[in-house]
Amino acid sequence: MEKTLLVIAGPTAVGKTTLCVRLAKALQTDVVSADSRQLYRELTIGTAKPTPAEMDGVVHYFINSHSMAEQVSAGDYEREAMALLRNLFLEKDIVILSGGTGLYIHALCVGLDDIPQIDPSFREELEQRLVTEGPTPLQDELRRLDPLYAQTADLQNTQRVIRALEVCLATGQPFSSFRRQQTAERPFQSRLVALERPRDELYARIDQRMDAMLDAGLVEEARALLPYRHHNALQTVGYKEVFGYLDGAYDYNEMVRLLKRNSRRYAKRQLTWFRHQGNYQWFAADDLAGILQLVKS
Repeated sequence: MEKTLLVIAGPTAVGKTTLCVRLAKALQTDVVSADSRQLYRELTIGTAKPTPAEMDGVVHYFINSHSMAEQVSAGDYEREAMALLRNLFLEKDIVILSGGTGLYIHALCVGLDDIPQIDPSFREELEQRLVTEGPTPLQDELRRLDPLYAQTADLQNTQRVIRALEVCLATGQPFSSFRRQQTAERPFQSRLVALERPRDELYARIDQRMDAMLDAGLVEEARALLPYRHHNALQTVGYKEVFGYLDGAYDYNEMVRLLKRNSRRYAKRQLTWFRHQGNYQWFAADDLAGILQLVKS
């Protein structure tokens, strides 16, 4: 039987964990996480990391697997996850890959883009501009130089903006033009599923999740992470807003407003990214039977 990687993707708070646990039990398999933040042990509340109770006995890989002292790149993830999958497929015909980090999913299913080596001076200049000008001019320049990438990228993640800009400026070509044209050879087939909910329902779930995170101690967790605040994993929604509050840039109520607004915007960007891939089959977030039928077919 051909080995199958069943990808369950979707925006934040859509319900991936709950569905994947039910799928894993039905298919008697494990879950590999494709989340660029949940793999760090120190990030728990702000990443909505699944609890042992939520995992309900199903083995999840790349949850709490690394320390913040490490910088896990997409290339690192690809190498480690591919080694894991080779071992899992020795015993299992189907493995579930679940997450909202599109780059990690792309790395496993297709392979990483062939980005040329860039002179470090480009990054140094861009990072200096970030300090002196702020993020908005860099975001605007990326929109001009590579509107295709800017449409789906998380432009609040300044490290990703700088990475794309340095490639654009050094090569004279859009960052998106280096996207891999051929799928890397893989010892499995990928079945790509994306989960969705009505927009109002999804946004309400996001707001509820933010309230639950704050009740669980998000501010205290972010305060403990201040020494790591420049780590790529913390240049993201859920932590940057709290850092601004801790810096005194705005009050608590404004922090809550920004957390909810930016999380909704992030979910919208995730949905746009997965829809632009063109090869995902879309299911309601609770359609277990439909997805199992897809696997059987």
